Amino acid sequence: MSRATRIPNLGGARAFVLHRPHATGAAILRQLAAIGLDAVDCWPELPAEALGADFVFFDADLGFDEQFPWAPGEAPMPTIALIGSEAPGRIEWALSQKADAQLLKPVGNSGVYSALLIARQSFEERRSLADEIVALRARVAERQTIVRAVTALAAQGATDDRAYAQLRSLAMSWQVSMEEAARRIVAMTDEGDEHSDHA
Repeated sequence: MSRATRIPNLGGARAFVLHRPHATGAAILRQLAAIGLDAVDCWPELPAEALGADFVFFDADLGFDEQFPWAPGEAPMPTIALIGSEAPGRIEWALSQKADAQLLKPVGNSGVYSALLIARQSFEERRSLADEIVALRARVAERQTIVRAVTALAAQGATDDRAYAQLRSLAMSWQVSMEEAARRIVAMTDEGDEHSDHA
């Protein structure tokens, strides 16, 4: 694969630049236009249509949580922090936003393109990891359901191995997955417990 095919074409993408009127914002808008992005500058808040943006640049020096229509660190698109101040409080706030890339101020005639590419890759990796965590949690929950079902079957006098084999046999006879069979058994057990509590 050649290097050219790995670099995405950003033409036509939409970027919002959340920065007070300043030479920094103007420099970013110029670079974005040269790259082929549709760029919108705004201050002091992001408009609602920014939720559909491909990128958001934000001023880490004067930014605050209420500027964004999402919780800190949960932007639905790649974000790029514009950093000029090295005050610890400002850096801490910028870090809390979990920006996917950063651009140091003052911004000159370059830097925006590489920041866009880094931000997009970081964002995609972060989203992929989040999806993986969700999938792993679901698998752990399903395993716990299987353990609960085997425990419920074993409570009727079978060994754990027998109970597991019984669960597998029930799944085949019901023509469902092991996880679904386990969910049914757990639901039946919970129902039985409710009835015995009311008795």
